[in-house]
Amino acid sequence: MAANPVPPGHDHIIPHLVVRGAAEAIAWYIKALGAKEIARMPFPDGKAIMHAELRIGHSILLFADEFPGSDCSSPSQLKGTSVSLTMYVPDVDAAYNRAIQAGAKSIAPPVNMFWGDRYSKLTDPFGHSWALLSHVEDMSHDEMAKRGQEFMKNMKKG
Repeated sequence: MAANPVPPGHDHIIPHLVVRGAAEAIAWYIKALGAKEIARMPFPDGKAIMHAELRIGHSILLFADEFPGSDCSSPSQLKGTSVSLTMYVPDVDAAYNRAIQAGAKSIAPPVNMFWGDRYSKLTDPFGHSWALLSHVEDMSHDEMAKRGQEFMKNMKKG
């Protein structure tokens, strides 16, 4: 019997975060974002994590400590990140506040946006950027475009 090329319960695209201090990061994601640890594989020295899997809602997030010779770097090593993770949550205000209380840095507190989501942005203690959102209003693409134009016009004024 052939194996399924996409393992059951896995999405087709899975973020793989490289961090400095993966064990601490895993504990933070559990506390701040409600993640559940699925698996953890340490390096042979037992100090760093070679591979870990967390589940947040229906999504899987992979983790590894940075290590020499790898082509992947942590935000700490890069002095920033080029990726922002987006996570829909039932209550963005509660999720944002929980993350801030757990040590995240606020970039933008929750606010209702023109596209129908209540949106916030933060940086976790390991340098990864997160947008936390709750969908609060359904609208047509035409209405969204109209509101977007108005939003941009108001931004130019301010």
